Amino acid sequence: MSKTRCLLVDDEPPALEILESYLEGLDGFEVVASCSNAIQAFRILQEKPVDVLFLDIHMPKLLGTDLLRTLPHPPQVIFTTAHPEFAVDAFDLAAVDYLLKPIAFDRFLRAVAKVERPDQKPLPLPVEKEQSVTSQDAFLYFRADRKMVKVFLKNILYIESLKDYVKVITQNEKPLVVKQSMSALEETLPQREFLRIHRSYLVAIDKIKAYTPTHLEVGGLELPIGRLYQKEVSRALTSSALT
Repeated sequence: MSKTRCLLVDDEPPALEILESYLEGLDGFEVVASCSNAIQAFRILQEKPVDVLFLDIHMPKLLGTDLLRTLPHPPQVIFTTAHPEFAVDAFDLAAVDYLLKPIAFDRFLRAVAKVERPDQKPLPLPVEKEQSVTSQDAFLYFRADRKMVKVFLKNILYIESLKDYVKVITQNEKPLVVKQSMSALEETLPQREFLRIHRSYLVAIDKIKAYTPTHLEVGGLELPIGRLYQKEVSRALTSSALT
């Protein structure tokens, strides 16, 4: 069976490591090369056959979107970026998907499932492997204090919006303040594990100790439930209690 050949392009080594680790867990995919800028990627594309290009956008020397415009016969492209403002350009370039960093594994899987593969067979994902990664071992890298900080999803208590930033509150670690929109982060996190309760708060469902119609308790703190979120929160918590 022929494998789907992938080229990874990102100027941040941790981002490349995440993509490589995600792809290693999938049957039928192989990483033929990885590189740190669009110029290197252009050279590799001239030398090696590539089916899927995982492409960062904001890189030195040449933007990922500009690289794509130079290719007469580009491979399928999944953009991986921390910049939501490039989304329109990306889809004008017929991108398969547009992933916002930090990239959660389940969101990555939804993107990869859209790829047209040489064998045209459904993506083979063992249920046990997917559940293990998403529920126990899933993590994200957040840029904070001029470095990429690894955070396991199972350790997150809640996330607080601070205008253009978010504060990630975890167990037994100091909070991380990250330049990231709450809406983009909400899209990244698994919906079955995290719940938006307020314009300013996103909480881990399994960390909720108690709740009322207007407040809930997480990590020893009482957080407000926004009026517009009360029905959805009640429905989600009731459903969680029954399962």
